[in-house]
Amino acid sequence: MKRPRLFTFDQPTPSATTHRLVDQDIVAVSQFDPPLIDYVFDVAAEMREMHERIGGTDLLRGKVLTCLFYEPSTRTSSSFIAAMERLSGSVIPITQGVQFSSVSKGETLHDTIRTLEQYSDVIVLRHPETGAAGIAAAAATIPIINAGDGAGEHPTQALLDLFTIKQERGTLDGLHVAMVGDLRYGRTVHSLTQLLLHYDVEFSFVSPELLRLPLPYMNQLKAANKTVHETYNVADVIGSADILYVTRVQKERFSDLTQYEEVKDYYRVTPEIMSHAKDNAIIMHPLPRVNEIDVRVDSDPRAAYFRQVKNGMYIRMALLAAVLGKA
Repeated sequence: MKRPRLFTFDQPTPSATTHRLVDQDIVAVSQFDPPLIDYVFDVAAEMREMHERIGGTDLLRGKVLTCLFYEPSTRTSSSFIAAMERLSGSVIPITQGVQFSSVSKGETLHDTIRTLEQYSDVIVLRHPETGAAGIAAAAATIPIINAGDGAGEHPTQALLDLFTIKQERGTLDGLHVAMVGDLRYGRTVHSLTQLLLHYDVEFSFVSPELLRLPLPYMNQLKAANKTVHETYNVADVIGSADILYVTRVQKERFSDLTQYEEVKDYYRVTPEIMSHAKDNAIIMHPLPRVNEIDVRVDSDPRAAYFRQVKNGMYIRMALLAAVLGKA
């Protein structure tokens, strides 16, 4: 039987899939298999339809989200805030001033989480250290959602990226996905690659030697018998790629800025390069961009990165509703 539509404010019939997210942390993409991904995508699609029809619902009225960001963020923090407010919940936004909080006095992440959960129903955390989300989840008695932990993972970004591919291409199978740029430090690449292991996908990785995909992820691809190509040149993949997933070189991850200067302008996607791409290819970027995609590409209908941003709100609406038992 089809799930009731969320914007009617009916509650869905409980199932093993829906219960897998209620009151749960979202720390890593390994938590998501195809049935759970499909469930999240179904809810996100309902959220999109509801938003387009009536703007919002009171589904999470009375619930409080704390956004705790130890690193700067525009899209992720804003989309979580917008998602919660579209569902009529409230937000405690600690997105710009962590350095002025008790953290500057030496408070541990454990104590910060235990304090903020006294005011909150769910905490979204971004932290510069890999594994911080797991530490926070172990400390908390309410759900923790990982909004990026260092060079580790960014599970909600990966879900919105996958959702965008499904919306743009209509399928997640039989595609050639080319990931371009900072594959070493790019947590969005790490998380999306792991989600795509569930599907019939061919991979190409385009980066300078210094920024190659780390070996553990490459080993996962080999263990899953995926077709994998590595190259240093976008031109090698542009004619065959269905998805061109571009990332910036992350200056903040380099301890040696000389190395950053060597690779920061290694590639640049231009209209001239896109002239060789498939007519139905799409170009994606988790943003922010620096100069790796020429602004002239923005007018290309295959440029999906701003549609990708909007999809982030729908995915995060779905996840917030799910972990709080309202989806």
